Amino acid sequence: MKLPDLARKLIDNKVFGTLSTVNPNGGPQSSVIWVKRDGDNVIFSTIEGRRKTKNMARDPRVSLMLFDPTDPYSYAEIRGTVTMNPEGGPELIQELSFLYEDRPFHEHSPDNKRLVCTITPDKVVTR
Repeated sequence: MKLPDLARKLIDNKVFGTLSTVNPNGGPQSSVIWVKRDGDNVIFSTIEGRRKTKNMARDPRVSLMLFDPTDPYSYAEIRGTVTMNPEGGPELIQELSFLYEDRPFHEHSPDNKRLVCTITPDKVVTR
């Protein structure tokens, strides 16, 4: 699915996203994340073993909410499925850190295993 212009604009302007996954009991779990685009897919980084990672491995359906900080009523919700890949994980978190904070990312634990997560949109709602 092609991302609408507003969704592209929000992602390209380094807006923080709120990712929602489904817990084992069916309840929601949300996390604030850094994102970037790969064409019409959305890319983010996470660590193996985190709750959102476990949720996505069990149920790859996710929702990503992005809103314009200067106009919070202007938003994009991207619903889709996520795939996770360990290849490029450490490089992606560095790239995102430079995009969002203009500095290198310092991993809290050397044992962390970074994953590249790719959301393929199924539905996008904008306003």
